[in-house]
Amino acid sequence: MPAGAPISNVPANVITGFLGVGKTTAIRHLLQSKPRDERWAVLVNEFGEVGVDGGLFGAEKDGEVFIREVPGGCMCCAAGLPMQVALNQLLARARPQRLLIEPTGLGHPREVLAALADAVRAGVLDLRATVTLVDARSLEDERYLRSETFQQQLAVADMVVANKSDLYRPGDLQNLQRFLEYSGNAAAASVQTVEQGRIDSDWLQGPSRFRATAEHDAQRLPQAHSAHTPASPDGEEPWPACGFHRLENSGEGYHSCGWLFDPALTFDYQRLFSLISGAGAERLKGVFITERGVFGFNKVDAVLSVMELDDTLDSRVEVIDRTRGDWDAMESDWLNTLSSD
Repeated sequence: MPAGAPISNVPANVITGFLGVGKTTAIRHLLQSKPRDERWAVLVNEFGEVGVDGGLFGAEKDGEVFIREVPGGCMCCAAGLPMQVALNQLLARARPQRLLIEPTGLGHPREVLAALADAVRAGVLDLRATVTLVDARSLEDERYLRSETFQQQLAVADMVVANKSDLYRPGDLQNLQRFLEYSGNAAAASVQTVEQGRIDSDWLQGPSRFRATAEHDAQRLPQAHSAHTPASPDGEEPWPACGFHRLENSGEGYHSCGWLFDPALTFDYQRLFSLISGAGAERLKGVFITERGVFGFNKVDAVLSVMELDDTLDSRVEVIDRTRGDWDAMESDWLNTLSSD
């Protein structure tokens, strides 16, 4: 759209799914396969106080991809204020031709969708299909089945995508389809299967069931969440003498601890790889400046993915688990992986 022209009818998709299901990987794939002549923007929300997903997407591409993070829990809290501010800033800066929104896997997608109602009603956003990623194997875990967040992610889906299908056992996909049918889920008949988050960009074009009721639901946003101001020190405080900030968060039955490191610090790749490989947390993700270059680490349960990145502003890592870890001991471990050169 021409500079200065009103921003209108930007196609927008919410990409949701539970913690560790592969949302970031899926969005990375979509960004890599987007039309070269289009500007895309990503609004990403994270449970932890240290935003890492933006770094895992890779560096912003000048004039092509723009990324805005809202760390520190559900961005729909306080009637959607953190989300509204971040959304307005992102749209003004990027003036995108498509917007992807990734709520935290522990957040409330129905409320995120409702928080978009003002922008939809004003004609700024054209809400399209909500895509929910799910690992069909998770249906064997009662914790997922009892999770209101997990149920809500499936309920808002216009399309359900069974990710990591290459790891499924016989019957896993059928169990998912039966579960959706039993729940009366409208997306049950059109479940797609993918490996490594390879979502087809054509799936983003589908209609949104939520759009017709967005304005009504916006008037009924739950007020149970308290206002939350992320404690991230990005661009606000000088680096302390120790060379890092540590930030914690708890909620939805999970605990997180994140570290943000002075970009002058360099990590030893091999020591870092060994530490992360042996970490027992349910979820760990980080971006590090090492003597070999910049690398992103993404670990879900015992599966670790490593990707080489073009650049990063600093090193940062977030650890999420159902039990509060020994953060002091973990902090010492991170510091022990610093390069001695």
